[in-house]
Amino acid sequence: MNKGTVKFFNNSKGFGFIKDSDSTKEYYVHADGLKEDISDNDEVTFDLEEGKKGLNAVNVKLA
Repeated sequence: MNKGTVKFFNNSKGFGFIKDSDSTKEYYVHADGLKEDISDNDEVTFDLEEGKKGLNAVNVKLA
């Protein structure tokens, strides 16, 4: 389980990005990968899954 901060999330478009706390890498997150509603700057935990264009954040929950 990774920890990070929501850098950006657009509810109307259903996607955004999470910045990993350890590596400072950013991961794409889609609304389908959310377990709870998230907003910009929320602290979250997440898993990573290979997507079409790289790693995506999935199972995203508030920390």
